[in-house]
Amino acid sequence: MLIYSTVIAASPGRVWNALIDPARTAHYWGHHNVSTWTPGEPWEHRRVSDGGLDVVGEVLEFDPPRRLAHTWARPEREGESRVTFDVEPVPGGVRLTVTHDGVPDDQVAVVAIGWPFVLSSLVSYVETGRAA
Repeated sequence: MLIYSTVIAASPGRVWNALIDPARTAHYWGHHNVSTWTPGEPWEHRRVSDGGLDVVGEVLEFDPPRRLAHTWARPEREGESRVTFDVEPVPGGVRLTVTHDGVPDDQVAVVAIGWPFVLSSLVSYVETGRAA
């Protein structure tokens, strides 16, 4: 299980919208997170550059602005993992905790490198309007 936590100087709603709005995710993640965000419905992680599909999943939990959880799978590979975003108000902003559970052994190193970059860029985008 991989767990990452960061404090963001913003409201829970602002952080939440940055997680679910495809136009916003494009700025800091380089992908559109596309879904209706209804539990049981699909979720897609599409590249901004060419619309290619890198990750797919199913929405498991949607509790604005507190918790979002979905499965995470590479279309070309078997198996899936689970990503949970928890947004918790703290003095001066929110604590965002990302838990990525069930990552296949052969993908742990890549995933472990990726999340810190995504979160750093997200913090910069939410706080300044510019991604890192």
